[in-house]
Amino acid sequence: MKNRKPIYIIIPLIFAIGFYIYDHNFVEDKSPKVEVLENSNQQKSTVDLNPTSTTNQVVKHKYYSLSYHEKYEQAEWVAYELKKEQITNQNFKRPYFIYDSKVTTKSAYYKNYSNSGYDKGHLCPAGDMKFSKEAFNETFLTSNISPQNHDFNNGIWNRLEQKVRYWAQKHTKLFIVTGGVLSPNLKTIGSEHVAVPDFFYKIILDNSEPEIKAIAFLIPHEESEKGLYQFVTSIDEIEEITGIDFFSALPDTLENNLEKSSSYAKWSLR
Repeated sequence: MKNRKPIYIIIPLIFAIGFYIYDHNFVEDKSPKVEVLENSNQQKSTVDLNPTSTTNQVVKHKYYSLSYHEKYEQAEWVAYELKKEQITNQNFKRPYFIYDSKVTTKSAYYKNYSNSGYDKGHLCPAGDMKFSKEAFNETFLTSNISPQNHDFNNGIWNRLEQKVRYWAQKHTKLFIVTGGVLSPNLKTIGSEHVAVPDFFYKIILDNSEPEIKAIAFLIPHEESEKGLYQFVTSIDEIEEITGIDFFSALPDTLENNLEKSSSYAKWSLR
């Protein structure tokens, strides 16, 4: 009888290669899209809402996308869509944080945060992804965290995340972009020198008809009891300090109107 051992080794190897290729090339693209008018004939086209990347390292996961900045060992932005029907209070067991295999330069190891005095602050909140265990677990990649002071993370930042979930229920569907402001000479933690941002931002876009609107927040990385309305700013200001173009895919007139405004009159902030 001929030795079949080589066959038993080769077959699992073929399956492993196949799964790797599928995972890296055929993952369902759930990047948020919006329909816009192409011309005066009312023809519509679909555009990708994701911001530009200053690093050219955009990673698309199933439930959110991000632009990883290797120099600062974290994402410069994380973007995702949140729908009314996705808001739920399901309780899933929190998994361990793991590195993001899709970041080609390798995302930071979670132990950089050990004994640092900082929380592993989610950018795409686990609380926004409780509609499925798969989505919830996906938020525990180290590419989706940034060092956050506990009183900030558990205080004003948490208040803002809860407000976003309230708005998702009220406005049906939102597109959200979040990140720390990454700049030279920031404090770092761990052996990989993970940067600690001095400010965090969050931009929320309601791209549903009849009225498309947006609101942006820029919050100092510190404990605060101030009202959220005191941190409302324009998207233009956040673009200026980050170098990121957030809604370049939208028609210019709409983009300009959304990005220059710092009004919160159309949003309930109380």
